[in-house]
Amino acid sequence: MVITKDMIINQVVSARPDAAEILMAYGMGCVGCPSAQMETLEEAAAVHGMNLELLLAALNK
Repeated sequence: MVITKDMIINQVVSARPDAAEILMAYGMGCVGCPSAQMETLEEAAAVHGMNLELLLAALNK
């Protein structure tokens, strides 16, 4: 499964058990918050000031 910028955070965490750890390592500390139910990776990266391309590369490694 390829993880893309338009995927909802909760979907990514459900699909990849190690995704939460990766997201937190990149600065997204609230992967279990209500926003994770409806926010895309792209939206969350923008809110948290994260480099989306680096995040996607880590999640797809």
